[in-house]
Parts: sequence; C-alpha cells; structure tokens
Amino acid sequence: MSENSTPLTGRNTLGEWLDHPKGGPIVRELLAGAVGQDESVLAKVRNLPLNSLVSMSQGKLGQETVDELVRAANDGVLPEDASDASSAAGARFAGQTVIITGAGSGIGRATAERVVAEGGRVIAVDVAEGGLHQLAEAAPQDAVVSVRADITNDDDISRIVDAAGGRVDGLANVAGVMDAMQPVHELGNDVWERVMNINVTGTFKLSRAVLPLMIDAGRGSVVNVASEASLRGNAAGAAYTASKHAVVGLTKNSAFFYGPQGIRTNAVAPGPTATAIGGDFASEFAQERMAPFFDLIPPVTTPQTLAASITFLLSEDSANINGQILASDGGWSVQ
Repeated sequence: MSENSTPLTGRNTLGEWLDHPKGGPIVRELLAGAVGQDESVLAKVRNLPLNSLVSMSQGKLGQETVDELVRAANDGVLPEDASDASSAAGARFAGQTVIITGAGSGIGRATAERVVAEGGRVIAVDVAEGGLHQLAEAAPQDAVVSVRADITNDDDISRIVDAAGGRVDGLANVAGVMDAMQPVHELGNDVWERVMNINVTGTFKLSRAVLPLMIDAGRGSVVNVASEASLRGNAAGAAYTASKHAVVGLTKNSAFFYGPQGIRTNAVAPGPTATAIGGDFASEFAQERMAPFFDLIPPVTTPQTLAASITFLLSEDSANINGQILASDGGWSVQ
C-alpha cells in the first residue's frame, strides 16, 4: 500500500499499517507509549484489523484512540469505515428470533451484529450492560432486545426466554470464561466451579429452557461455542479444557435426542481469537510444559470470522449438519 493509495482505516490489517510510510510510525509509537511493547508482539496478529487492538488491549485502548490513529494517518480526516456486519450478504434470519449469550462483546457481539444485519431479531444476553446498550443503539429499532442476565441463575433464564416472546428459532451459547491455565494439582475449587458453572451449567440451563419451544415448533438450531481446548489437552488449563469437552458431549447428545424433532445442535471450536477473554498463566509448571506447543498456534483471527462460522450453523445453509464440531481454528486442530 503506497502513501497515496486508498486511505488507511480501522479495517486495514496491522501488517498493512506497519508497512505503510505514515501508518507504521504511528502504530509503533502507540505500542511503545501506551502498551510498552515493540512490534514483535504483533507477529501472530499482523493479519487482524487495527480495530482489533480495542478488544485485545483489555481496556488499555479505546475506540477513540484507534480513531485518532486513523485521523493521524489521513491528515486529520476519519474515512468512512463500514463494519463487517453491515456488509454481510443476504437475509438468512429474516423473521427469526435468535438468543445469543455473551452478546455484549467479542464473538457474541459479532454474532449478534451478523444476525441483525441478515434480518434477524436478537435476544442479546450478557452479564454486563454496557456492551448490550451499544449493540442495541447501533441496530435498527426493535432488532435487539437486551437482557442483562446470569445464565447460571434460574430466574434470569426465565427472563431470557420470556423476552423471546414464545418463539426461538436459534440459540447461540457463546458466553464463557477462561481458567488461569492451571493443571489439576494447582487448581482451586473456586476456579473450577466458576468455569464449570458458566461454560457448562449455563449452557445446559438455557438450552433446557429453550428446547421445549423448538420442540413445539418442530424446528430450531442450537450452536454451542466449544474451543480448541475441546479437541486437545494442551490448549488451556484443566478447568477450561474439561468444561469445553463437556460442551462437546452436551452437543452430541442433544443432536442425537432432538434431531428427529427437526432441531439441529452443533458446536464451533474457535482457535485464537481477538477477544477480551483472559488466558494468562497462573502456573509456571503449565507455562513451561505448554510453551513448545503454543509456538505452533496459528495467527489470531477476528470475532467476525467466528461469527461467520456460528451463523452458518445457525442458518438453513447447514440444514444437513447435526451433531458436528466445526473447528474454526486456522488449522490448529490438524497439528
């Protein structure tokens, strides 16, 4: 990309920014000042858009900062920057209601935006209100119903289902939490119980509440978010790995039982994705053991890429797919 070509925007990749005569110095200055790092930390994420810095920074950088970088690279002008969601083609979810958990940020939000962009009505669920408000404000009127809820709480589960108004065409169980990369002998009860409650029990409870509506309708699609850690033993700590293996078991069992009722249940197993979900090591033992394998991890992808995989399984495009675990992981699972 030359200095006089198409303006840099938040959708240009970090690699394009670093290679650009104006953009490169701006990003390097940001890394040195705001983050205290050099560009070597971006080796695995050069193919991500600049906007991904917002979620990857876990609160250190806001969208305003990224917008200022774009202005600086374009002589003070902020070019139009259409979102991936708004350019999604088709209307696969026209007239449908889809419940999406974890919809306030990351993969859940990107999935909600994609469903809305394709004509659907989203019951957007999250424990934090801020992201839900932003999602609803950016969507067409009545396209998003926000529900601040804890998916492990039975009363909150009832409120989620009530918000759907008696019809649920799709359910995306996206909400989840990470562990601290700890092996069994270092793992405390509190971490184990929190991870299992949210990742497994929450997914189970909401699915249990929604399935009767789908059975009555004779149709529906459930997509659970598993993980690369559901396919192998060296991608996370014991709690997260066990929880995502359980999600796979729940997915396959539900596919078997409810397939004859016209309900498909599948899962997406993401690899490295630019979200704010934590994954820091609290174990030197685990870090040393896992280090050689982490060197092989494919480049980080965007939440929008995962949203494309999830909405494929939610939609009739996958009408003949049931009980499958789609590894949307950049090829990590073939290693």
